[in-house]
Amino acid sequence: MPEDNFSVFGKVMTDLNSLLVFAKVVEASSFSEAARRLKMPLSTVSRRIAELEDQLGVQLLERSTRRLRLTELGAEVLQHAARSAELSQAVESIVSNRLLDVVGTLRLSAPPNISDALLTPLVTAFQASYPNVRVQILVTDRIVDHIAEGVDLVFRLGALKDSSLIARRILSYRHQLVASPAYLKACEPPKRPRDLLNHRLLSFSHWRPDSSWIFVHKSSKQKETLTFEPFLSMNDYAGLATALLAGSGVGELSPVVQPELVRTGKLVEVMPDWRFRTFDLSLVYLGNRHISKPCRLFKEFSAQVAPTLFSDLPT
Repeated sequence: MPEDNFSVFGKVMTDLNSLLVFAKVVEASSFSEAARRLKMPLSTVSRRIAELEDQLGVQLLERSTRRLRLTELGAEVLQHAARSAELSQAVESIVSNRLLDVVGTLRLSAPPNISDALLTPLVTAFQASYPNVRVQILVTDRIVDHIAEGVDLVFRLGALKDSSLIARRILSYRHQLVASPAYLKACEPPKRPRDLLNHRLLSFSHWRPDSSWIFVHKSSKQKETLTFEPFLSMNDYAGLATALLAGSGVGELSPVVQPELVRTGKLVEVMPDWRFRTFDLSLVYLGNRHISKPCRLFKEFSAQVAPTLFSDLPT
């Protein structure tokens, strides 16, 4: 290659993708065959070669209606393209190996109400991407001690009270007040919170004699608090969902618990203008210690994937 062309080649940063396309065109001896192998439009392949020639300021290929022939300079550039192809394969190999290099045990804690529809799909998808990561899950309603119990990440609903913790929000949603169509057909549907006192109310509760719901009107932002003695109380949303389906009454349900029930109309939202407040579901971790690679990756993975599992969460 003449000295001036070496200078041009050295000063111009060639596009790796264009070099790979150029190498494939030479290998296939055809623009159309290269486009087929690369699964690209023929126009894109032609444009990439033209842009590469413009960028380098040299002609790489002599074209005729029947054949392609490398120019002298094209033959030398092909050597660079071949090395670029090797580099691209090496980079892909490194990335693939890095994924396999993510090794360790990830310890999670989560409340029971998210284990089926959210937690299990997240963990199985994560382990499909990082097969050398083992996951241990503690399902509990209580507040866990990160250090004493060796927990890396905790799924928690609502605001943090412990200043030593850091939260990474993954979802925002509100619970819904629902009932079965059969139950609503058999009685006068409530229009505002105080009307609920005439109904059998089902509540998520831990052995408390009474429960309270705070409603906010969607337009006026007016608030109403309803305190009541539940017809049925339970600290399990899945169990409450079964009772609601059976027509036992009106109750609060998390939208990440069997979301298909509302989506398919088996349960119907009651008083849709009066709503529970919106909460953030976050992954919580200690901010004063090093985060392992599986922990960091799962945190980011969850933030990206969780919203795709629930396309229409109420807020």
